[in-house]
Amino acid sequence: MNEVTKLLQSHSSVRKYTGEPISKETVIELVKTAQMAASSHFVQAYSIIWVTDEEKKAKLGELSKNEFQFTTAGASFLFCVDFKRLQIAGKKQGVDIVVDSAENVMVGIADVAIFAQNFVIAAESHGYGICYIGGARNNPAEISELFDLPEYVFPLFAMTIGTPTKLNETKPRLPVEAVLHENSYDVEKYDSLLDDYDSTMESYYASRSSNQKMANWTKQMADFLLKQRRPHIKEFLASKGFTWK
Repeated sequence: MNEVTKLLQSHSSVRKYTGEPISKETVIELVKTAQMAASSHFVQAYSIIWVTDEEKKAKLGELSKNEFQFTTAGASFLFCVDFKRLQIAGKKQGVDIVVDSAENVMVGIADVAIFAQNFVIAAESHGYGICYIGGARNNPAEISELFDLPEYVFPLFAMTIGTPTKLNETKPRLPVEAVLHENSYDVEKYDSLLDDYDSTMESYYASRSSNQKMANWTKQMADFLLKQRRPHIKEFLASKGFTWK
């Protein structure tokens, strides 16, 4: 196993940091590295906001319902889908681009996710820890206003990075057999594989070094997906210019 593979397989989310700040030079290096990620048709439909203003940082923590992480992180960011820059590129060529489509939303989300994961890998290679914060979608309109996000730009998630106070155990993922299908999708294998995975997760949660609990994966997912989450997102996207039928 090479060093990159070892790094990727050792990932765990970090929610408490030492507070040691991350330099501007390091942030620029991480962003440059993230930019080398693949991008659909090279549209590069992403922007990242580095939140250095303490009041805005605290407000972002409040709006995303993750206040504690932001108080100890070495740097905090907001990752956004961005078609505003592409709209301006079109106007430079004398055309009005088609932004309002489900395909463009999918392209933008994919671009941001791939860009962000490059950012994460680069940060972890420096010894930093990270945590994605999907809670930025709890109050996307308020967050958009806080950071002056224009039409055709919306927040996808926030992220904290920094020097961890401790490294958490790596959480067991689904078995490879559950996610790898060969030539056709095999739904029949899930009953036994998910039973085994529930046992694995029960052991993990009961024995990890902190926050022990009695839980398994299928129960967590059933509870999590029992009802629609963040129903405001569709209306919010429409307010940002994405109103496709």
